[in-house]
Amino acid sequence: MSTIEALEQRITSALERIGTGLDQLSAPVAQAVPEPGLQEALDEEKLANTQLQERLKAVNQQFEASTAEAKERLAAQAETLERLDMEVQQLQRANQQLRDNNAALRAANAEGVAQPELINQGLEAELDGLRAARSADRAELDAVLAELKPIVEGQV
Repeated sequence: MSTIEALEQRITSALERIGTGLDQLSAPVAQAVPEPGLQEALDEEKLANTQLQERLKAVNQQFEASTAEAKERLAAQAETLERLDMEVQQLQRANQQLRDNNAALRAANAEGVAQPELINQGLEAELDGLRAARSADRAELDAVLAELKPIVEGQV
């Protein structure tokens, strides 16, 4: 029976240890107090993190603003180039009309037939060509000025 008593004692002591462990678990856990240096370092890191987030927001806003400005400038340049292209096409049509009319005048002159309407058409074609050339020059000048404006204003 001594083995039964020994087992009983072992079981009793194990139950006591379990009870003690349960008491310790149910007791309020003492707050772990960090070392003062660690808390200060954590606070500094939190402050640095907040500052970095603010800087990141500022950089993102600046990037978005510069991207929007670049898109606006690109759209303005595309519009200017489109207008310049239309002016050049108009100049090409006027020059072709002038060449055709001059060829007709040469043919009429070779035949010895004076046709005042061809002379009038030639003068009109020449005026159209001059107007188209002036308009193309103006469109080209506007495109150059649009490119120079940011440089003059110091935005580059």
